[in-house]
Amino acid sequence: MKKKVLASLLCLSMAATLFAGCGSSNGGNGTESGKSKSGSDKKVTIWSAESVSKLTEELATKWVKENYPDYSVEVQSVGETDAAKNVITDVDGAADIYGFAQDQLARLVAAGALQPLTDEYKTWVTDNNDSGASTAATIDSMTYAFPMTSDNGYFLIYDKSIISDPSNLDQILKDCEDNGKQFYYEFTSAWYNAAVYLGAGAECTFDIDKEGNFTKANTNYASPEGVVALRKLIDIANSPATVDASALTAITDTQNVGAFVGGAWTINDSKETKDPDGEPDSGDEESYVAPGLKTILGDNFACAKLPSFTGSDGKSYQMSGFGGFKLMGIKPQKDAEKLKLCYELTKYLTDTDAQLQRYNTQGWGPSNVTAQQDSAVQSDVALTALREQLELMVPQEQYPNDWWDLAGDLIKTGDGDGYLTKDATDDQLMEILKNHDDTCASYCQ
Repeated sequence: MKKKVLASLLCLSMAATLFAGCGSSNGGNGTESGKSKSGSDKKVTIWSAESVSKLTEELATKWVKENYPDYSVEVQSVGETDAAKNVITDVDGAADIYGFAQDQLARLVAAGALQPLTDEYKTWVTDNNDSGASTAATIDSMTYAFPMTSDNGYFLIYDKSIISDPSNLDQILKDCEDNGKQFYYEFTSAWYNAAVYLGAGAECTFDIDKEGNFTKANTNYASPEGVVALRKLIDIANSPATVDASALTAITDTQNVGAFVGGAWTINDSKETKDPDGEPDSGDEESYVAPGLKTILGDNFACAKLPSFTGSDGKSYQMSGFGGFKLMGIKPQKDAEKLKLCYELTKYLTDTDAQLQRYNTQGWGPSNVTAQQDSAVQSDVALTALREQLELMVPQEQYPNDWWDLAGDLIKTGDGDGYLTKDATDDQLMEILKNHDDTCASYCQ
């Protein structure tokens, strides 16, 4: 009797083992996941922006099937901003691979949410991407992510029949003034006026801990460089040609556009909404198409990197600014096999072919230097100008919310209704800039 019971139990045990083995199979549609030899899930998860999630799934599934057939892929639509926030909140629950904006890099590193790249992959990133994107993925000589794009920033769009020298800001202002044209530049925006401050050598960054607290302000606005920058902004603000704006909706007369500092989003026509009675959410909003600068300027449409300017000290300075890049990172992995898969898959998803597919379907500007040589990319005059400008920009980091208003308002008078004039003394400007630096320090814990 004991033998029969033992035999029955043995059969049940074998059957359970058999069914358990079937349950862990990755055959068929690849939606089931099992365990690797070290016990990790044989599934790789990816968070991707919704606009490219389908493409990401197609590329990743194909690559994994060819290279790691016993693994499956799951792609979820999570935007770059939400991805970084979610990862920091719960690293263990995050996707294995995720996209994020480069201004989140320091915080993600502080939270231990990124797997550093080995020397092999660091070299690959440096060799295959432009210097701006490579720098954006690096902190203290350690590279933490693979660049996906090099396309967020601003440059000069201008009427080539009016602007005689797009490389010279002072000449641009003169050409616009002499021809009754307007120069659109949002100099009261800290994002845009950083082009002048950084160009002159005045910098402002913040150290941040893993909880997102600002711990130290690193700023030298209160300096001779800061005075040069603020005085140039005063020149710009007091030119009769200047319009303090960066939106297409600010153009009231399409015949008077001489030059415009803006991004790729200002090139093509855009769908906008206006409210006739001025009451938001009243139900009478009307949709209309705001003409882009390519439509407005027609045959005279041209683009270039931002110009240089002559400072109050007689020296020439190249306008710089904040550059933006999308990166793809890997959360720390315990299993060596899965880590290798994640490295290789992320490399594939940010290599030439994948970046070109994102450009062709969504207009994302490549950071990959080979993709940048593609004929379609090369013929994109706006992207070419932006790429040249990004080489002169610094990757945007994280800033306290109040800083954006603080730095944007430096040029305004005390009552906030006007702008500083050219008769302001250097001592007065230095006092304004010192207040900026002191206020930045007060933001930190």
